Amino acid sequence: MSAIAQHDPRPLLVAHARSFYERGWMWGTAGNLSARLPDNSFWITASGCAKGELTPEQFVQMSLEGKLLTQTAAKPSAETSIHQAVYRLFPDATACYHVHTVSANLASRLTAAEQIRLPAIEMLKGLGIWEANPTVHLALFSNHLQVSEIGAEMLARFGQKPPQIPACLIRDHGVTVWGRSQDEAKNRIEAMEFIFQYTVAAKSIDLPLI
Repeated sequence: MSAIAQHDPRPLLVAHARSFYERGWMWGTAGNLSARLPDNSFWITASGCAKGELTPEQFVQMSLEGKLLTQTAAKPSAETSIHQAVYRLFPDATACYHVHTVSANLASRLTAAEQIRLPAIEMLKGLGIWEANPTVHLALFSNHLQVSEIGAEMLARFGQKPPQIPACLIRDHGVTVWGRSQDEAKNRIEAMEFIFQYTVAAKSIDLPLI
């Protein structure tokens, strides 16, 4: 527990959740945020909590193996397996953010493939792409009622071939990003949302995504 006392990530998670809620990205109880601790456990939003009204007490601490480490009646988010997959796959990730936006859901409908090409726009720099006119694809996963199946597919696919960018999209569900800090994860969520809005708008006027 000493690591928690030294650095509790929950207050910043609460602030970011409120910011996303106010922008319509985490309405109601949708979405979830997590942050990893030095001992590789992580705090994640508890199930069924309104994201615009979160408190630090509405998080549960989990091990990478899926063991609940806090003594509480609260249940972990149904999407905990997605966060587990990210932290198992990417050792430098200390934050994982998953939100539900209209533009992300619409973008996920633009292809039946397992990836979607992103427009070569300036905002890709926010995802670590510093190239002129890059060809960048975002991994796209099918949605499953049992979210553990999504986490398993992430482990299988990314375990064989790492993604180009620190993000993935679940069809008709939402986007997940990860970062080396909570602020980096927040910036990447914002970058992805801009890219989704651009992609959907470009599609509506048949603008080529070159």
